[in-house]
Amino acid sequence: MLKGFRDFILRGNVVELAVAVVIGTAFTSIVTAFSDHIINPLIASVGGADVSGLGFHIFSDNPNTFIDFGAVITAALNFLIIAAIVYFVLVGPMNKLNEALAKRKGVDEEEEAPASLEAELLTEIRDLLQAQKAANNQQDGKNTL
Repeated sequence: MLKGFRDFILRGNVVELAVAVVIGTAFTSIVTAFSDHIINPLIASVGGADVSGLGFHIFSDNPNTFIDFGAVITAALNFLIIAAIVYFVLVGPMNKLNEALAKRKGVDEEEEAPASLEAELLTEIRDLLQAQKAANNQQDGKNTL
C-alpha cells in the first residue's frame, strides 16, 4: 500500500503540479502587492473625481451598491500575470528538460504512426485505377495506328 502511494507521489505529473501550486501561491502575494499598490491607483485615477475607483453606484445613497470595474480588471490582470509566470518559469523549462531527457534516452517523439487499414486500401485502389487508366491509354494508342 505504501509502495503504491510512493509511486503515485513520485510520478512526474503530481510533483510538477505540487511545485506549480507552491510557486503560484508564492507569486500570488507578489502580484497582489503589485496590483494593490501600482495597478489599482492607476485604475482609480482613470475613474475620475470619485476616489473609490473605476465604477459607479447603482443607488448613490447606498455605498454597498458600488459596482467596481477596477477590482475586476485587477483580478484579471492578477490571473494573467500569475499564469504567465507559472508557464514561463515552470512549464516551459520543464518541457524543455523532458524533451532533452527523452532525446538522451533515444526516444523519438516523431515516430511515424502506421497507416490505418482504410488508408492502405484506398491507396491500393488509387494505384489500381491509375494502372488501369494507363493500360487503357496504351490500348487506345495501338488501335489508332
